[in-house]
Amino acid sequence: MYQTDLTVAAVVHHEGRYLIVDERAMRRDVLSQPGGHIEPGESPEEAVVREVLEETGCHVDCGDMVGVYLWIQPQTRQQYLRIVYVARFLSCDEDRPLDDGIHARLWLTRVDLARERFRLRTPAVLRCVEDFEAGRREPQAELTQLLPLQHNVDSVLARANLV
Repeated sequence: MYQTDLTVAAVVHHEGRYLIVDERAMRRDVLSQPGGHIEPGESPEEAVVREVLEETGCHVDCGDMVGVYLWIQPQTRQQYLRIVYVARFLSCDEDRPLDDGIHARLWLTRVDLARERFRLRTPAVLRCVEDFEAGRREPQAELTQLLPLQHNVDSVLARANLV
């Protein structure tokens, strides 16, 4: 059995569009929300702010949690556990270099994402946007009690929505 890949991601909605990264991952060019792994000693919320800045050059404030999502890659059965937060857009540094593997920072509508569904890194990308638009928010208190999350992956998995 594979180890579960624990990540955070941000749904950044600004002026009717979502902040998306066009990146090289899983041996193909894909679209995804900015996000990544939680560093040692870092809270999930701090990881969201850092990852958005590194991947897009944009500054955000981390807000409510949209949800916890589990996607299992059909061919390899690798598990991807994604904690998704709403992040409020503040500004972008157009001159800041983007992380390795990131081709571009894009602003796309939900319709654009649905049209590009075969380029999405995982089905969770569109699902998170749909849940955000439906007003879904989850309490973070239970998750905070599980810090550091890397040591409590099974408990986080128990909260996950299968995508």
